[in-house]
Amino acid sequence: MRSEIGAAVLWVLGSFVLGAVIAPWLYQVGKALGDATLAGDFPRWIESVGGSCRRAGFGRYFNRALMLSALVLLPFLLRRLRFLRADGGTAAKRLWEKLPWKTALIQTLAGCLIATGVLCGFASLLESMGYFAPNKKSVILGRVLSQVLVPAVGVSLVEEWLFRGLLLGLWLRYARPLTACIGASLLFAVLHFVEPPLGWRVLDPTHWLAGFSLLGGVLAHFTCGIFILTEFVPMLAVGLALAWARLRSGALWLPIGLHIGWIIALKFFTMTHQFAAAKKPNELWLGVGDLRTGLLPLFALAVTVVFCHFAIKRPGASAERD
Repeated sequence: MRSEIGAAVLWVLGSFVLGAVIAPWLYQVGKALGDATLAGDFPRWIESVGGSCRRAGFGRYFNRALMLSALVLLPFLLRRLRFLRADGGTAAKRLWEKLPWKTALIQTLAGCLIATGVLCGFASLLESMGYFAPNKKSVILGRVLSQVLVPAVGVSLVEEWLFRGLLLGLWLRYARPLTACIGASLLFAVLHFVEPPLGWRVLDPTHWLAGFSLLGGVLAHFTCGIFILTEFVPMLAVGLALAWARLRSGALWLPIGLHIGWIIALKFFTMTHQFAAAKKPNELWLGVGDLRTGLLPLFALAVTVVFCHFAIKRPGASAERD
């Protein structure tokens, strides 16, 4: 294709195909590692990895194979983009800058506090309406650290560097900001749903066509209108909000803070509350009964964006006023 966006589309399609090819082999290697570490003769971190490999299903291996494929094919995308740029493409205006560490810290904390505060307020509203109720399990500090804080920081750093740093940065070099944000956010949303619908099974994960079988299930997922409205659209909106935060703040720190805050609020609320089955929500508005599915959580997302708009100054705003 003779356009930058066309090259990116080919990169995405190629990543899915290559991921489907290598997923069965990655599955076999992972299960072999899991079986080998059962004896306990390896360093603790290798045994931990082996335990994760034993517990993981084929969908998780497909997800990792897809990410690996995207990284493997990324140099080819970069080479193609350089060629197109040399052939007449123009680079977009630089829309971000290196921030002082104090500013970076303030943006991260502000994003985390805004995201956590708004989502917790939304959760409290739903609880007061009877959709959720506190469970009777006691909260253990070690569990909060291992299942809430550590995953929140780790996932946010990796995903923001990949999607809003690397991918969005590439798109911004060769496309308008709106096109770049939509493209990066679409990929962000799609990669969060590489699981087939409930009941879809790959009979033999070691078969060389197993990855394509699961890929067919993933595509079948997107034929369901309720899934698109209640799960895909909210995740796409999250991606767009994070991309907007990247442009608004001029760096990755604000989207990292927002991402951390959302994960902390979601995981902690899930840990301490349960869905009140006596009051079944409308599937379109509240999805399957959590804080991230359905169209109603988009209201909390919009409030978060409004707070960030007034709390974070756009890069160069002071200079423009001067």
